[in-house]
Amino acid sequence: MAPAKVDIPRIEHAVREILIAVGEDPDREGLIKTPNRVARAYGELMAGLQDDPRRHLKTVFNERYDEVVLLRDIEFHSLCEHHLLPFTGRAHVAYLPDGKVVGLSKLARLVEGFARRPQVQERLTTQIADAIMEELSPIGSACVIEAVHTCMTIRGAKKHGSTMVTSALRGIFKENSASRSEILSLMYSKASSKV
Repeated sequence: MAPAKVDIPRIEHAVREILIAVGEDPDREGLIKTPNRVARAYGELMAGLQDDPRRHLKTVFNERYDEVVLLRDIEFHSLCEHHLLPFTGRAHVAYLPDGKVVGLSKLARLVEGFARRPQVQERLTTQIADAIMEELSPIGSACVIEAVHTCMTIRGAKKHGSTMVTSALRGIFKENSASRSEILSLMYSKASSKV
């Protein structure tokens, strides 16, 4: 994903002010280029703001496949919108097609597009599941995200090793307990993750 077009001089000025506010000297050798580095990093980390992730679901293939499609362990990085600190994790995304399928890379790009913006994990999870439902009209969609939030591990509560898990189940995966059990079992099956 291409970096977002951000106002680099404005971010540089703001970062410089933050450095001064915390008692640092922004003109010392190690910090001279920091405002520019932060501005460029924000361009990468916020690239999803100038992207419509749903576009990845526009190219579909008509396929008479009526079993689960699941892509597990999609690594992602996002920024907590409350502290602008990173949270990272894995998304497990699935759908039960109703005549339309997409390439698997499109599911990974969907996750990336929604993750690369100031975000909360709960919204990220629902955005992914809802986009699949709205764009592919499947029988059901599911997204489970497991992530570590640095706003929880390096500040505040400082609870290292804690993982937040969120889920969004739509269609048959929400309405039918057997289908829900099947999809969650497939998402958490560790035997096949060593492929």
